[in-house]
Amino acid sequence: MTSLSASLVRGALLSPLKRAGRPDAALPPDRPTRPATPVAPGPLAAYGRICGFTESGALPLTYPHVLAFPDTMRLMTGRTFPLPVLGLVHTWIEIAPHRPVEPTEPLELTVYAQELNPHRRGTEVTMTTEARVAGELVWESRSGYLSRHAPRRPEQNPASTPSAAEAGANLPAATASTAGRPAAASPEELPARAEWSLPGDLGRRYGAVSGDRNPIHLYPLTARLFGFPRAIAHGMWTAARCLAETRDPAAVRTVRIDFRAPVLLPATVTYAADAAGDAFALRGPGDRVHLVGAVTRKG
Repeated sequence: MTSLSASLVRGALLSPLKRAGRPDAALPPDRPTRPATPVAPGPLAAYGRICGFTESGALPLTYPHVLAFPDTMRLMTGRTFPLPVLGLVHTWIEIAPHRPVEPTEPLELTVYAQELNPHRRGTEVTMTTEARVAGELVWESRSGYLSRHAPRRPEQNPASTPSAAEAGANLPAATASTAGRPAAASPEELPARAEWSLPGDLGRRYGAVSGDRNPIHLYPLTARLFGFPRAIAHGMWTAARCLAETRDPAAVRTVRIDFRAPVLLPATVTYAADAAGDAFALRGPGDRVHLVGAVTRKG
């Protein structure tokens, strides 16, 4: 069993023992760090193929998140993490690539739980990932994960205002320009650029490459156990596939992506973007919006 699979099993066993929304909840102070290691070329090539990235030399914008995900899961499935990992929904991600990273550069990865905030649908935790080369911060990301539950009554919840992620408060300087939701044109109005047919086994194929074998992505039967009629695509696959269309990734300063609705597999989806490709969306039948994204550029 891989370390990530073991984390999922541990999370499944501990989830019933955790109660989201406790007023005394605290985040673990741990900061797991993966020692500096060059990127393995085989898994990187497989990731690039399934997500549509060209072999430009530098790491894909989303790849450090994938490399650090096993440590993120170990932290989120630990006994001291306050939210049950089963049912957590990845709601948004911000990425700040400070410079292109070459696969041959030894990459040190650190993850930690940054903040816990009330949300209109439950509680949201912000997880941060940092990548360094010889001590230099070269890439960082923040992700929001929502634990759905009945919110506390307003009189019991003085922090019932929008979370930091929603309000754009306390963001790192690197991502401050993308605070809040992407302020681009309506995702329904963006012109279609491509149509993609997603096979029913996409979740299993991406899971084999990324290590994320969450059962909601694998088979209709395992997805039904969590309330989905069919397996759903990984949110990070949809994000990566859209970012693979971005022009000149070396010039990207920040990325903000909000996940709005799951993609049930198999599916046909439409990639839509403005002329520069800096505002984009993924739409399904009936113009249902699955994600919206925005890119800012250097200079």
